[in-house]
Amino acid sequence: MQPLKRACQSVKTEFQTTRHKLLKLFWIFLIASLIGAGAEILYVGLTTGRWMSRSGLLYGQFSAIWGLGAVVMTVLLHRLNGKNDRYIFFTGALVGGAYEFLCSWVGEKLFGVIFWDYSHFAFNLAGRVNLLFCLFWGMAAVAWVKVLYPRLSRLVDRFINWKHKTFVTVVTVLMVADIVISLAALWRYGERQAGDAPDNAVERFLDEHYDDEFMEHRYQNMRLPEDSGS
Repeated sequence: MQPLKRACQSVKTEFQTTRHKLLKLFWIFLIASLIGAGAEILYVGLTTGRWMSRSGLLYGQFSAIWGLGAVVMTVLLHRLNGKNDRYIFFTGALVGGAYEFLCSWVGEKLFGVIFWDYSHFAFNLAGRVNLLFCLFWGMAAVAWVKVLYPRLSRLVDRFINWKHKTFVTVVTVLMVADIVISLAALWRYGERQAGDAPDNAVERFLDEHYDDEFMEHRYQNMRLPEDSGS
């Protein structure tokens, strides 16, 4: 019985450890999404004079691209803390550039829309990524690995304990719901642009509550592929 008991305890401990890691990554995603959206609003507003929503979700100002980027940087790069800054910089530039290209490609193929177009930048690749922003990813990687992640990690570890369990659970459920409904609405927007009529109650609900006018106002930087060069 002892070996079985030890095996069950091991599975239980691993589950708790995995759950903690996933919850921690989710909250890093949440915080980075919030900061990223705010930074984009300021950057675009100050450089172009256009103040617009930069959120990737329907509700709240959360940039899912930045949030997922922080998760990718955490999973792939946080163990590089002891490495030379130049090594982290070039690794971050490569990983960030590949990640941004993939996000752009998936957005176009899955939802039929383009969220950004860098065709007017020098040294761009298919308008999905450019050298300047890859350098920004490199700088962000150094700042994340050396400064931001260690502090944020300790903060999140202290926060997601039993004392805050109810609050953490409520916010997590709301964010997951926001992500799901946002993805569904974006998918349905792409379907409408292709001329597809709603097939069921869910699609009719999405068409009624998240029509083209609503979506284009919410995602002001979004373009259809044929409009990307205009």
